[in-house]
Amino acid sequence: MEILASTLTQSLADLLLPFMRISGMFAAMIGISAKTLPPPVRALLTLFLTLLIMPVVPPVPITEMFSVGTWLMVIQQLLIGIAIGFISTLVLNTFVLAGQIVAMQTGLGFASIVDPVNGINVPAVGQFYLILATLLFWALDGHLAMIKMMVMSFEAFPIGPHSLSPEQFRDVAHFAGWMFVAALTISLAPIISLLIINLAFGVMTKAAPQLNVFTIGFSIAQITGLIIIWLTMDNFTFHFEQEWDRAQLFMCQLLRVCSP
Repeated sequence: MEILASTLTQSLADLLLPFMRISGMFAAMIGISAKTLPPPVRALLTLFLTLLIMPVVPPVPITEMFSVGTWLMVIQQLLIGIAIGFISTLVLNTFVLAGQIVAMQTGLGFASIVDPVNGINVPAVGQFYLILATLLFWALDGHLAMIKMMVMSFEAFPIGPHSLSPEQFRDVAHFAGWMFVAALTISLAPIISLLIINLAFGVMTKAAPQLNVFTIGFSIAQITGLIIIWLTMDNFTFHFEQEWDRAQLFMCQLLRVCSP
């Protein structure tokens, strides 16, 4: 049985182009993009999902596999996947940033550990929020929602000349700005509580100058910070659901499958 070169080229293109888009999403997605996940495991997951999606992806006629146009399409698919996965990472980094703000305000920022996802030192409170947000992402079937978004992206942006416009990349950058607003909203209660405590210690220092406010105030601020973190844990799931719903709505608007 003879296999034509055009048939072999078309089969490789039908596998390579969806593979690059899915690998781009996995490279920036919550959990799967972590450095603790071995690259071979990530590659096998990408290949498995690609084989599942290939039957529903319309083939793209490619006459020459090793050409500039084909490699440009590969880069294009990679950027689309990274943009979709990057939105989920922004949701996770919202809580990491909120944890860092709380840690710095409560004096707990000196306790830092290595973040296994990014490989850098972060405050322990931020790492705690990161673990909680990641667990909620898996518990709320966020990975299934991301796979659904990936399948829908092949309908919104078929493989070929279709890609994200500069305005859509600008919308992704604007959505990243909401990360700081949401992080400040989550950490607003600890900030106000510590502000009240600092004002109280200021009044005490004014009334009794002999009082060593740095020795007493630092310890009380840390203890109060831990109590506030414990009291605000009930709202953590609510904040995550709100941020994740906003991220899913933005991904739907980005893929043009729902009205703004």
